[in-house]
Amino acid sequence: MSMKETLHQQVIERQQELVQLVSGLLRIPSENPDGEQLTVIRFVEDYLKASGISYERVAVNPDHPCVLAKMGSDEGFSIILNGHVDVVPAGNRSGWKFDPFCGDVVDGKIRGRGASDMKAGVAGLLFTMRLLQQSGAKLGGNIRLHIVSDEETTGIYGTSWLCANGYADGGDACLVAEPTSFDNIEIGQKGICHLKLIARGIPAHGSIGNYVGDNAIIKLAKVLIHIDDLTKVPGHFEASQAKALENSLYIAKQALGERGQNAIDHLTANVGLISGGTKINMVPDYCEAVVDMRLPIGIKKEEIQAAVEELIAKSGVEGVEAELAFKAEANHTDYDAAIVKAVHGHAEKIWNATVRPAYQWASSDAKYYRELGIPTIQFGPANLAGIHGYNEDVDVEDVVHSAEIYMLTFCDLLGIE
Repeated sequence: MSMKETLHQQVIERQQELVQLVSGLLRIPSENPDGEQLTVIRFVEDYLKASGISYERVAVNPDHPCVLAKMGSDEGFSIILNGHVDVVPAGNRSGWKFDPFCGDVVDGKIRGRGASDMKAGVAGLLFTMRLLQQSGAKLGGNIRLHIVSDEETTGIYGTSWLCANGYADGGDACLVAEPTSFDNIEIGQKGICHLKLIARGIPAHGSIGNYVGDNAIIKLAKVLIHIDDLTKVPGHFEASQAKALENSLYIAKQALGERGQNAIDHLTANVGLISGGTKINMVPDYCEAVVDMRLPIGIKKEEIQAAVEELIAKSGVEGVEAELAFKAEANHTDYDAAIVKAVHGHAEKIWNATVRPAYQWASSDAKYYRELGIPTIQFGPANLAGIHGYNEDVDVEDVVHSAEIYMLTFCDLLGIE
């Protein structure tokens, strides 16, 4: 039996260790922003130490440290593995059918906050690294582990900081074990732009507000009723992106319905915040709304600016200003990148099903690696329905299969025959 076949078989034979690792991570509350992260970070460090893998802790914020580990040589292909161990708050316990930090295995599911997002994925990365280390396999390159404890809030102390400070330099590929479900490999994401609309009016006494003054809230409302016009702004895709776009539209249609396909290849605009006025008995002289816009691949800033100006003009009101704050560009990995091809091929074989590399309508830490020119994918075990909600869980089968796919991918990219 080849080393590649042996390693694959070990993932299957030792899967109970993997399940126990997921449960152990889930039993550590690591809510962000409501909890603390040091306990779960120490758990990861202890696991790496017991596996014989050297590591270091780095941090710009000691309450949100990162754990870095490396195995293999400085020469050859370099794979970065990324995962976060912070989780969103469990919320009202009465909404849960079980203890959100139980880590129990029931009916083939591992249960608890973070099961899908994304402690099962983190466990898969740690477990496969342990098996590789214990096997003594010669790696034709190296694996570099990035475990962060700040992703669910701002993320500025995690992956963003690592990438900005050289820790990802030289990477040839990156696997982020974020939840995708088995049949979807995320290879691209939309960009982010925040639009602030500001209306200015003239104050007056509220008792005669229908006759004097100029109500800023009413003015802004006349603009906001046309906000859906922004969703007509399309992205621009290259011929080489056609297959990924086709996959993405299919997935969006299945998840969001016929009209939901526009969430992939068009701009989206959500009015998330609005505030205005000083007192109930005053005509408000100021009102503002903040719109979360997600930008498809290929869209130009000038197109967005023009669409916003047209939106304001259509309202027929004066005294409304617009401020655009671009947070991130749309980003993607080539469909034929080595890591995409490896994961795609093994996932379809392991699951005996169609698996689609596709673009995502949201955003994640993957963008930071792509900004450095590193081909990056997201692929991880998940039951998507429970993410950020009550009763989160993940299927044992999905966890094990993901680890198999990780291992086989590492063997391919690092030349382990």
